[in-house]
Amino acid sequence: MTMELEKYYNKFCEDKRLTRRHGQVEYITSMKYIHEYLKDNKDAKILDVGAGTGRYSVELANEGYDVTAIELVKHNLGVLKSKGSTVKAMQGTALDLSRFSDNTFDMTLVFGPMYHLYKVEDKVKALKEAKRVTKVGGIILVAYCMNEYSVITYGFKENNIKESVKNGKLSKDFHVISEPEDLYDYVRIEDINKINDEADISRIKIVSADGPANYMRPILNSMDEDTFKLFMDYHFSTCERPDLLGASAHTLDILRK
Repeated sequence: MTMELEKYYNKFCEDKRLTRRHGQVEYITSMKYIHEYLKDNKDAKILDVGAGTGRYSVELANEGYDVTAIELVKHNLGVLKSKGSTVKAMQGTALDLSRFSDNTFDMTLVFGPMYHLYKVEDKVKALKEAKRVTKVGGIILVAYCMNEYSVITYGFKENNIKESVKNGKLSKDFHVISEPEDLYDYVRIEDINKINDEADISRIKIVSADGPANYMRPILNSMDEDTFKLFMDYHFSTCERPDLLGASAHTLDILRK
């Protein structure tokens, strides 16, 4: 899996994705909730697990927070380090945070690993590790890629649905069946709930990180600033609605140790 991810991220620009309009929605939303739970604690220690090229960790470090970043992919880590921030960046995996003691961080971000860990037991292990290194009462924010977005866009919109069914990539109830070579794994809310139960951790809330943004990329990209602001107002007014969560491309699960 590591080699496949290296090849993928050598070509894929995560920074660019998060600066496009549809990516901005996810980024702005995630930062909104990060700040909400930091509660102006400028002494907070933050761990960013699967930090990518540092879109979140570098910004939080620039705001004055004590940030440590773990990233599996060497290319991403090199980009992160090249930004010259105060982030303490190192290579590592979400499955093994043994370099950190228990109860070290006030907040832990797990924004990339769950996309690429296709085994439930690995997702649980990653969450347990994040929980272990987070202080009692601390906050863990976990991002997931959602199943229905994949089926609707890649399956139906891009006309791959018949091939996916034929190749055994979908269950009878249209749940994506991922293998390591697929790179991404997709979940439903009940899958996330199961992971939390097995990791024995409680949820504060779960939100849609991007709402309908990824279904309407061309429309978002052509919006003027005033209309985009109205879209964000709409998104923030609906992103916590349980009836809409599973349809978004990404969810953000907010947990407390």
